[in-house]
Amino acid sequence: MKTKFCIGKELVMITVAQAMVKCLEEERTSVVFGYPGAAIGAFYDALSYSKIKHILVRHEQMAAHAASGYARMSERPAVCIATSGPGALNLITGIATAYMDSIPLVVITGQVSSDILGSDGFQEADITGAVEPFIKYSYIVKDPDSIGRIFKEAFYLAASGRPGPVLIDVPMDIQTQKIHFSYPDSVNIRGYRPTVKGHPGQIKRVLTAMKNAKRPVICAGGGVFTAKAQEELNELIEKSNIPLVTTLMGIGIVNCDSPLNFGMLGMHGVAAANHAVQKADLLILIGARASDRSVQAPRMVEKHKKVVHIDIDPAEIGKNIAVDIPLVGDIKSILQEMNQKVVRNECGEWIQELAGIKERKKNHGMIKEGYINPKIFMNMLSVETDPNALVVADVGQNQIWTANHCGIHNGRFMTSGGMGTMGYAIPAAEGAKLADPERQVLSVCGDGSFQMQMMELGTISYYHINVKMVVMNNNYLGMVKELQDRMYAGNETAVHLGDTINICNVAKAYGIPSRRLTDMSECKEAIKEMMNHDGPYLLECMVDPNESTL
Repeated sequence: MKTKFCIGKELVMITVAQAMVKCLEEERTSVVFGYPGAAIGAFYDALSYSKIKHILVRHEQMAAHAASGYARMSERPAVCIATSGPGALNLITGIATAYMDSIPLVVITGQVSSDILGSDGFQEADITGAVEPFIKYSYIVKDPDSIGRIFKEAFYLAASGRPGPVLIDVPMDIQTQKIHFSYPDSVNIRGYRPTVKGHPGQIKRVLTAMKNAKRPVICAGGGVFTAKAQEELNELIEKSNIPLVTTLMGIGIVNCDSPLNFGMLGMHGVAAANHAVQKADLLILIGARASDRSVQAPRMVEKHKKVVHIDIDPAEIGKNIAVDIPLVGDIKSILQEMNQKVVRNECGEWIQELAGIKERKKNHGMIKEGYINPKIFMNMLSVETDPNALVVADVGQNQIWTANHCGIHNGRFMTSGGMGTMGYAIPAAEGAKLADPERQVLSVCGDGSFQMQMMELGTISYYHINVKMVVMNNNYLGMVKELQDRMYAGNETAVHLGDTINICNVAKAYGIPSRRLTDMSECKEAIKEMMNHDGPYLLECMVDPNESTL
């Protein structure tokens, strides 16, 4: 069966550009993010007659990041759009960011006319070739009649199995050709059959290992969110009584106040989480890649313990750390089966050991006159905001301060994990807010990353997107400065941003109210003022340049 567009009994001929819009409508797309140009002009003309809301970002990279935030909050593929050449190329960082973090995007780009492809025409770029290392799949449309099939496949590929970005490149002349359009109601892609159901024998082995372990620990990553398996994981932890640690992408899966949640592990993680992974006799990885930021010495970790790895992507299992019990499949489905048979592990002494380390290692540092302590501020932010708020962190010191000190209760935490892309937080927050307008949404960034995305204040102001923004300003690229101080004998090179920018004045230029904080006594009242304001608001926190990440 196909959805056909008719007037009476006659099939209507429409342009490919109009068909592209119809495809988005069939996929229940309500918001798209983009930046127009000549090569995508026909599509934009058709889009203007649709009820789909178009958000005009101020840079193409912002379109991909905003779509990422929208996809993560809506749990559906989101759409970003750009013209050919530099427009398409400006999407690449956002595409790679989504690919590394398994975010489902459908990326639409215009292309030069098909008769001049390969001739280095004006604003021509081989975007399908350029994104090949970090795209789940890409299409260049050459047959106008294939447009319905291509869009149906693109949305299916983006969302199924291990999600990721899919690109559709459409030449200008193809967009204007007329076709008898129909939209398929199903997809049949030869050779693409993601494993969903976990192997019963492997599930039984995992449950036996959980029952017999003396010092077990579960490490949860962003794949749990991708599988929409938060409830199932919480049930597993409660029933099994096994401690939890998370990767950066897994923060927020379990309430930060849970006595079994021991925080983020890894290079910038907390002591209790890293101790748990080092000393455990059973490590259960669920939807986590075990990257170098999380597990710095995989050979040492795997040497002294049994390792279980549960993931939808078989390529990730055993890639970075040797695995004793591999379990491929949909995490939600697997956890549902495990929850039916799991038994409680009586590892009270192990939990007490971790709890003691967690309590002893709490460290917010000192309060210095004229500066905001970012760790204390983040703790205050989590107390003064809604329990279900979304916090989107950028990359750098601000990311780690937020991850380790802004407790996520029943809300969400988002960041760029795998790619570590600066300039992510504000556009991702705006996309997330549009996906869930009733949720409180905050973005946190440093003064360096803010200046990579500050043009997006224009989008937030124009569409009155109610995002609250916190900028940690120490006049430096703080994490690189910290690295240079530690590893290069304090030879601080190309990291001083200077104090020439007044961030509050930048916000004012876009009509966004703001406030600069230099005294901890102002923080509580300022946070409440920001959260109670009807519309976007920016808080600039002046931070000591020598404030450490941990």
